[in-house]
Amino acid sequence: MDTDEECSIVLQLSENDPFFDEKKKLLQCKGFSPKERIFLRHASESHRMNDTVKILLQIARIIQLNELELYFAEDDASVEFYSPRNELEALNSIILVTDKSLSSCTFSHTNILQGLRQTILDLLSDFGDQKNTKGAIEKHHICEKEEHLIEWGKSLGVKTQLKIAYVEGAGRGMIGGKDLKVGDTAIEIPVSLIISEELVLETDMYRLLKEVDGISSETILLLWSMKEKYNCDSKFKFYFDTLPEKFNTGLSFGIEAITMLDGTLLFEEIMQAREHLHAQYDELVPALCNGFPDIFPPELYTWEKFLWACELWYSNSMKIMFSDGKLRTCLIPLAGFLNHSLHPHIMHYGKVDPSTNSLKFCLSRPCRSGEECCLSYGNFSSSHFITFYGFLPQGDNPYDIIPLDIDSSDVDSIEHKPVSNWTTHMVRGTWLSNNHRIFHYGLPSPLLDHLRRSRSSVLQTKTLLQGNLESELEVLGDLKDIFDDMVDNMGDIELDDSENYNWDEKMALDFKNLQRRIAHSVSNSCSSGVNMLKNELQKCMAEDIMG
Repeated sequence: MDTDEECSIVLQLSENDPFFDEKKKLLQCKGFSPKERIFLRHASESHRMNDTVKILLQIARIIQLNELELYFAEDDASVEFYSPRNELEALNSIILVTDKSLSSCTFSHTNILQGLRQTILDLLSDFGDQKNTKGAIEKHHICEKEEHLIEWGKSLGVKTQLKIAYVEGAGRGMIGGKDLKVGDTAIEIPVSLIISEELVLETDMYRLLKEVDGISSETILLLWSMKEKYNCDSKFKFYFDTLPEKFNTGLSFGIEAITMLDGTLLFEEIMQAREHLHAQYDELVPALCNGFPDIFPPELYTWEKFLWACELWYSNSMKIMFSDGKLRTCLIPLAGFLNHSLHPHIMHYGKVDPSTNSLKFCLSRPCRSGEECCLSYGNFSSSHFITFYGFLPQGDNPYDIIPLDIDSSDVDSIEHKPVSNWTTHMVRGTWLSNNHRIFHYGLPSPLLDHLRRSRSSVLQTKTLLQGNLESELEVLGDLKDIFDDMVDNMGDIELDDSENYNWDEKMALDFKNLQRRIAHSVSNSCSSGVNMLKNELQKCMAEDIMG
């Protein structure tokens, strides 16, 4: 029971969580239950509060794991960090629980809970200071068109505490106009300024396109924006005037850059995306221009303009939940200037506030005056960011994985073997792992367990027995061969001779070197593991000889 000197909060893993069993197991490995009550004492006992926060964070981190983070999660009790996204979600989830408790607590508990809240806020501030990798602000650039857009937005109800600026290495971005705290609204956009399918419902274009079988609202909006860009009377003229004439995404890569990507995941991703867009254009646009040239003027619907519109919507659109419960793909003037970061200030922004009929971008960590304010575009790999957004994220992206084409159906159905919860397997840079000891090697446990099951009909334990060690050597040997071949197929490392490369070639080279680095790290971890196993095997054999 809570007392005047002590109160409690509860962190609970939802039974509706799609990964409830996996997270429950991970919690239990660390000594917690799916529903854990944590007791708090007065904040004056700082050491006790810090110990309590460590416990809360361990639990919240596991609760907030997503599927990929869970795949790579390690049950080592010393693990205290999974990903930047997970850390921010965990810290903010504790604040939400604390605020809920504050709203209904007794007066005697207020100081305790406020002390907890301030400790979490301090951690969020420290996290931002440690992880901020964004470039410096370039003060010599003039943002005249962007300033016109801001004034236009404010005249129609936009509220913003951010300013547009040029950021070194990132182009245009938004910076704090003053110091902003967790929970502050950085920018607020009225629904009336959001470009969604509602805009075209009453146009001749919509009345025509809605009769086309299978056409999506996203495609209708794409075709609308191709024409609206050149409409001098458009309500959104100030917005279209600020858009670049060319988007440098992977969809615009030249032949040389694409050739450089041969042997990588990005090569396949770009080729498939371009093939899809060409097929979509050839099937739809020429027929519309030929049949209805007054609505679809051929000069505005060339392949180049179609590609421009595709890149606009891929790189700038957001999925927004409206008050009617419908999820729509939208363009949001001003908010499109917010750049992505692996350590974002803004994480949740996809739901219209029904009380204000506006979209609010609230901070999940502080943003200082003059600091670039970033949001998260999503938990995507660097290949996705290059293909559809045109940039390679700064820092270690935990979603940069190499999938493995391994059929798990035969292995997992063998009698007397535990069934795996994972049907697909992957690796990422082993430098992200905290556990490089024997039986782990910095590699994901689900992959190693699958490979062990595929080699032996006997259930193996992670013990230093000769049979286990010999089986491990075979597993690591096979895995090393796979990634050595992968490194060889990507060719030799190309030195960065930037003055001789175009923008797309530089990006292709950076990505290829990233993929090579990941594959090389797996190979090296396998080699280190083989050496550890051989040493242990020698000890086993020596003990056998000695009896």
